[in-house]
Amino acid sequence: MAQVAVGTVELHLSDVHSLKEKRHILKGIKERVRGRFNVSIAEVDHQDTWQRAALAVACVSDDSRHANEVVSKTVNYIESLAEGRVIEVSVEIL
Repeated sequence: MAQVAVGTVELHLSDVHSLKEKRHILKGIKERVRGRFNVSIAEVDHQDTWQRAALAVACVSDDSRHANEVVSKTVNYIESLAEGRVIEVSVEIL
C-alpha cells in the first residue's frame, strides 16, 4: 500500500519587501528542491503575506520509512538554504 509523507516548513522572510520578491525567492527554493529530490512542493499558506511563507513537501512511496526519510532530508535542505528564518517544521506519515 502506498505511504505518503508530508513535511511543512514555515518561514519568516525578513529581507523580503514585496509579494513579487517573495514569489521570486520561493520559486527558486521550489526549483532547487524539485531538482534535487523526487518530491512535490507547493506554497500552502500565507500567500498574501510578504514576509511569511509555508511550504509543503510530499513524497509517495511503498515504504513509509523511505517516504519519511526523503521528506526529512528535503525539509533539512530547505532549512539549509537560509533564505529566511525557520519558524516551524513538521513531518508526518499519512
